[in-house]
This record gives sequence, structure tokens and C-alpha cells, in this order.
Amino acid sequence: MLPAANFWGFVAAALVLIVIPGPSVLFSVGRALALGRVGGVVSVVGNTLGLIPIIVLVALGVGSLIVASEPVFFGLRIVGAAYLVYLGVQSIRERRAAAAALTADVARTSHWRQLGQGFVVGVTNPKTIAFFLAVLPQFVAPGAGSPTWQLVQLGLIFAVLALASDSVWAIAAGSARRWFARTPRRIEHLTAIGGACIVVLGLVLGVSAFVE
Repeated sequence: MLPAANFWGFVAAALVLIVIPGPSVLFSVGRALALGRVGGVVSVVGNTLGLIPIIVLVALGVGSLIVASEPVFFGLRIVGAAYLVYLGVQSIRERRAAAAALTADVARTSHWRQLGQGFVVGVTNPKTIAFFLAVLPQFVAPGAGSPTWQLVQLGLIFAVLALASDSVWAIAAGSARRWFARTPRRIEHLTAIGGACIVVLGLVLGVSAFVE
């Protein structure tokens, strides 16, 4: 069990990292603008669930092996970036269908599919592995139980905090989208903007894989 000092110290550190807008926030906002409030939150939940396998890999020591293998680490980064670009382009292409679906109050994409897409984005983010490897061990308390279990606890704490923060961003962006929905043309543009945000995010992450 984590000592109280380690628990609260990690919560404080995690909040600082989570609250500062980054790729996760941009993904949440982009999905909410493209899919609406519910779709955005469902995507955030899927993205958070994608952290679970990464947490387990890091806790078991597999994460360090992935980071140490440059070809594997590079490949994961490219796959994750390419998938983001794909999702963004898909949103841009389907912007008219999004406006029609919202006007008719019909679900355009199943929530299970949105959940799965968010999961793929989360689990293919190798930078999360590197982050967990760098930060989580610093808060493991020697003699306070299994280090593996402590790493899992720390990872889950981070996931819960990230879920809460990213959901707030998604709800806010989705609420703004509802206002734009009064005019179909507005929602087409907004959906395209959301898709463009995700494309830009994917391109930035893809380029960073080559220059870092």
C-alpha cells in the first residue's frame, strides 16, 4: 500500500502535468468538436482504458525493454501518429454526415466504435510508457509492499485524474458544439476544425519521432 506522503506527492505532481494542456487535451477537444459531447467523453474513456495495458507493461518491466529497443519504440510512435491522422481525416470527410446526424438526433458512429478508437490512440502512445518509466518509480516507497503493485497503483491514480480532467475539456468543447449546431453549416465547419486539430496532433507527433 502506498504511504500517504507518496500518494499525495504523486497526486500533486500528476495534477501539474495533467492540467497543463497537451496532446491528450487536444485529442479530447478535437474529438468532442467532431463527435459531440458524448462522443468526446466516450473517446476520453477509451483513451484512458488504453493506459491500462501500458501501466501493466511498465509495472512488469516490459516497458523499459520497449523504450530500450529503438526500432520498436519508433514504430509505435509512427503507428500512433498515423492513426491520429486517419481519425482526423475521417472526421473532416464525414463533416456533412455529422451535421445531418446532429440535426436529426441520430447517432452517426456507435459509442463502442468511439470507445475502441480512443483505446487505440491511448495504447499506441509510446510517450506514455517513457513518462511512466521516468516518473512512477520516483514515488515507489521501499519496504511498503510490492514495487510492482505500487507502480500499478500510481498508474491507476494518474489514469483516474487524467480521465476527470480530459472529460471536463471534452464536455466544455461538446457544449460549445451544441451552440454551433443551430446552423448545419456551422457544425460542418466545427467538425472539420476538430478533425484538423487531430490531424495536426498526429503530424506533430509523427515529425517528433524523426527529429528526437
